[in-house]
Amino acid sequence: MITSIRLINFKNFVDETLRLGPFTMIVGSNASGKSNIRDAFRFLHGIGRGYTLAEIVGGKWGSGGQQEWQPIRGAAKEIARLDSESPVRDSIFSFDVNFRVYGRPASYSIRIAFDSSDLRYEIVDEALVDESREIYSLDLPSYDGYLGPFSSLEEWTPEIPVLTRIDHPQEPILESVSDAFASMRFWDLSPELMRRPAHPGTPLGDRGENLPAVLEKLCADRQLRSTLASWLQELTPMDVSGFEFPRDPSGLVHLMLCERNGRGVSADSASDGTLRFLAMLAVLLGKDPPKLCFFEDIDTGIHPVRLHLLTELIERQTTERNIQVVTTTHAPTMLTVIGDGTFANTSVVSRLEDTSDAVIRPVDGIPEASELRREQGLGRLHESGWLEDALFFTERNDDEDEA
Repeated sequence: MITSIRLINFKNFVDETLRLGPFTMIVGSNASGKSNIRDAFRFLHGIGRGYTLAEIVGGKWGSGGQQEWQPIRGAAKEIARLDSESPVRDSIFSFDVNFRVYGRPASYSIRIAFDSSDLRYEIVDEALVDESREIYSLDLPSYDGYLGPFSSLEEWTPEIPVLTRIDHPQEPILESVSDAFASMRFWDLSPELMRRPAHPGTPLGDRGENLPAVLEKLCADRQLRSTLASWLQELTPMDVSGFEFPRDPSGLVHLMLCERNGRGVSADSASDGTLRFLAMLAVLLGKDPPKLCFFEDIDTGIHPVRLHLLTELIERQTTERNIQVVTTTHAPTMLTVIGDGTFANTSVVSRLEDTSDAVIRPVDGIPEASELRREQGLGRLHESGWLEDALFFTERNDDEDEA
């Protein structure tokens, strides 16, 4: 499990750390930097998939011109946080990622430099450490460092991370860390796409494509079918008893929600929130879920009164299935309905006054936040911008103390 990610000079973060648990929530106003955190996870995901830095940043196309990987958002020169007072070669950003692997701490770090003369990125150094033991440590531009049992590694290049290029049966941590990156999924669910029929057996797309086919496969298991219907009954006033999956003349699968009175509701008539909730059920209840799921604005389309169902679902599944969920949210109610464990892993992202740089701070570290949550909930305070205001005064006092 990933326990924290430190971002240094990445986009609008100077040096900030996001701590993670089974269920991690990120709150903050628009344009504060929440999506930049998602980009950091995607960058690590690209490393886990074995892509070059150029492919991670600019996109990758497979055979026939099919796009296999979407570029990181923004222009290439906008990924590293540029300092106009420093030489171009000093435009370096880095990730430090901490894990718990086999019950022990481990860490992976990589520093990447940007050369604005040809818009090229290259690795400065990269390391993997298990507790206090170095698995490998490389300074790739000079081809120097500690390779341990990987001394036979050939054709080093500063454009390709080493993590997925080495294999050693005596170091299972290598596979664990690379798999943690490779198995991430990023969901930005689109009700319009979820309403469309799908070819039988196709997997769920990042925007919810093929939802009817995925649900049909899940519902082949009677217990899962009953569980899906039960969750949906709790979410909506519909008395859902089950699902049907009619085929059209071309063989595509359609989705129909069935009520006990015999009425059927097609996916075309279902609400956006219902479809989004069904897609999240499919992700979290399905076979072999991703080790880390990142949801954009998980509360979208779901009534505030029903948000407790969503948090209950996620908190239960992350605990029982040993997976992680990270999400952004704009819903004040989420801070009230989440459990204590999730609250401990909730962070606020905010741009401080008179700067474009953003900070990441645990909400439970803001003075009086925990007390206020217990006494009256944080929903209304979050809605009024209290978190950002409290963070502003806390950061200003810290700066004055340093001065």
